[in-house]
Parts: sequence; structure tokens; C-alpha cells
Amino acid sequence: MTGTGATFEVVDPATLAVLDVVPDHGPDEARRAVDAASAAFKPWAATAPRARSEVLTRAHGLLLRDRDRLAALISAENGKSLTDAAGEVTYAAEFFRWFAEEAVRPGGEYGESPNGGTRTIVRHAPVGVAALVTPWNFPAAMATRKIAPALAAGCTVVLKPAAETPLTALAVAELLTEAGLPDGVVNVVTTTDAAGVVGAWLDDPRVRKVSFTGSTGVGRVLLRHAAQRVVNASMELGGNAPFVVTEDADLEAAVAGAMIAKFRNGGQACTAANRFFVHTAVLDEFVTRFGAEVEKLSVGAATDGCTIGPLISEAACARVERAVADAEADGATVTHRAALPDSAAGYFVAPRVLVGVAPDAAIVAEEIFGPIAPIIGWDDEAAMLEAVNGSEYGLAAYVFAGDLGRALRLGEAIESGMVGINRGLVSDPSAPFGGMKQSGLGREGARDGLREFQETQYLSVDWPG
Repeated sequence: MTGTGATFEVVDPATLAVLDVVPDHGPDEARRAVDAASAAFKPWAATAPRARSEVLTRAHGLLLRDRDRLAALISAENGKSLTDAAGEVTYAAEFFRWFAEEAVRPGGEYGESPNGGTRTIVRHAPVGVAALVTPWNFPAAMATRKIAPALAAGCTVVLKPAAETPLTALAVAELLTEAGLPDGVVNVVTTTDAAGVVGAWLDDPRVRKVSFTGSTGVGRVLLRHAAQRVVNASMELGGNAPFVVTEDADLEAAVAGAMIAKFRNGGQACTAANRFFVHTAVLDEFVTRFGAEVEKLSVGAATDGCTIGPLISEAACARVERAVADAEADGATVTHRAALPDSAAGYFVAPRVLVGVAPDAAIVAEEIFGPIAPIIGWDDEAAMLEAVNGSEYGLAAYVFAGDLGRALRLGEAIESGMVGINRGLVSDPSAPFGGMKQSGLGREGARDGLREFQETQYLSVDWPG
């Protein structure tokens, strides 16, 4: 894509070294990307579902073939550990496989109308050119989770990856080309002018879908803009996941689940456990066991084999440290912490466990997006659920309880789109990912993810006699 010649640097947050320089596109390049996607739309939509499926199947294989290379790339531009990055590549590839299978099962209905005299045919058609906006924390998986269903449905795509992590998105696009995807079907626009690029897309009548993953604040802005042309919108927004431990929980399993739910990607995940509600009968033992595991975490660069990498920016570090300082000023105490590397240029924050945190403290009201675990004791279930549901967010939650019936009852009582029951991970390409309340609109993954990129049309057929 030709452009202005402007560029920006991609920086490793662990070392602050410049990894690469990429084009800094603006609204003009954004509109040219729509030109390409619009020209490719009708031919791609007319491509047989089996042929679209085969492209996605080949893309799945190519991501797995290049898993080590892609994991190293993700670690370099995002900072996460190589283990987390390799897991992300496998997860990202699964969206191609899942939606390759869904592409050949588009569904539909045929039946007689209740009053007779007509037959009803229901079909699902691709919505059109889709604008996808993805975050930096899972640069491969967030891209494939949107690209795969769009392609399976027959849509074409313009994609704006985060400015912090554009290299992974470009690598995924290259693999799609290798898989046989026609020119113009997926178009990546790298930019530091997110508002200008996405605004140009939302103003373009050829763009009929926007799918965004990011903060609730930005999501509200995009929804207001999308409303001007009534653009079909999917929003995966912020979270404030509660992690509930009952008095009869298996503490070994609860601690293992907490380590995953809190520290995957250094806590920089919208599904990360943000506030821990632990029954007072097991509070001390949970803190002791959990804290011991936190102290074992190795903090540093992925290339050094560390399990916890840097945060994405200096501003992110400052925000997390400020949240901890405010919590301590309000009476919270740090009981356990992991050690920081002796000398590191990057944006590192020490993982910590906090106790004595009030249920209404600022650190539990806002998404931390870092490796800090504030713990709140509880002994009244109704009051605990009131605190859990007091957040404006409702993306993910976790419940650990010995009585499965009670765990399910608690899970159903929590206002959250996804609840992990006795496990610290909720993401699965075959399951509908998304939230309630201010955590978003629509779902990704499962059959629901395909429907987000389709319009439902029904044909009423006269049926004499």
C-alpha cells in the first residue's frame, strides 16, 4: 500500500530496543484499504464455503508450522514470556481451524408458515466489509479471533492492529496469503493515528461492520460514531473479574487456578482475575499458599526464560504502581512479592499480593491490568455477591468451591458473560466469548462468532393450494 512515507518504531518493552520500523498510515491509506476490501468482497462472498474453509485450514497449519517464530515475535514486541506467547499462537491457530469447520455449516431454515399458504426460507449472508480493531495484549489471537469468522462468513477485512504490536498482525496476514487468500480480502493498516484511521472507516458507507477489542471508554466513542450510520458493531471491552474461593474449596486447585487467572501475560488480559474474594475460614491458608507461588515467579525478559515479562509501557507501570500505593495508603498490606531483575531497562513491575483490601477500594473498582492481586475476605455470601456484582463490568469471573452445585449456583448469580468453575481459564474458540453490562456487545468464538459477521435474511415464498 502506498502512503505518505511516514513511519513509526516498534519497541521491545523488555529492553527498549527498536525491533522494526513500519508505515504510519493515515485516513487516506485507510480509505484505500477499503477500496481493496470492497473490490474483493463480491468475489470472496461468492467463493464456495468449502473453498473458504480450505484457506482457513491451511492458515491453521501454517501458524502451527511457524509457532516458534511467531512466539518469538510476540514476545519481542509484547514482552510476554515465551511460554505464554507459544500458547497464544496455538490458541490463535485454533480460531482458523474452528471457523474453517463453521464455514461449511452456515445453517439456515425452511418451513411452513403457521397460517399456511407460504414457505419460509431463512439464510445468512455476509454483512460486507468489516473493520477490525485489535489490542496489543494478544496480538495474534485477537486478530485471528476476528479475521477467521469474518472470512468464514464471506466478509472482507480491514484490520488496524495496536501501534505497540503491529508486527504480529503483519506476519499473520503474510501467512494468510501463503494459505491462498486472494489479494484484497485482508488488508492491514499500521498506524499511530487510530482515531483518524478508524474514523475514516466508520464514515465510509462501504464498511458495514466494526469489531473492536479494547477499553470501555474507547468502545463508547466508537459506538457513538457507529450509530451515525447504524454500523453493525461488536465490542469486547474492559473487565474486572472476581475470583471467588469458598470455605470448602480445594485450595491447591484454587491457588493453581489463581496463578493462571491472575498472571497469564503478566495480568495484562481483560479476563485476568482482578479482585479475589476468599472466605475468611481459609483466607490465611490461601494467602500463604498463593503468596509462596507468587514469590517463585521470575520477572524479566522472555529471552532470559522468565515467566513474567514487562508491562507494555512506562505509563502502564506508573498506573499500576499508583494503584498499589493508593491501596496501601487506604490500609492494605503487601504480604508477598516477586523479585525484580537487578538491572533492566524495560517496564517491569513486581507481582504482589495485597491483603486488608476494602471491597469498595479503588484497586478493586478499576481494572488493574498488571500483576497485582488484591484479596478481600468474606463470610456472608449475599454481601459477597453484592460486592462482586457491584462493578459496571461483567466479562469474566472465577469460582472455586468444593460443592459443584454451590459453585454452579454462585456462577449463575454472578453478572458475567463467562465464569470459570474450578478452573482459571475461560477462553476457548468453541465457546462464546463476551461480556455483560459495560464489558461489551456480541460474542466471539463458537457459532455466535460467525453470526456476528452475517445478516439474517428470510424469503417468504407463495405456496398456492
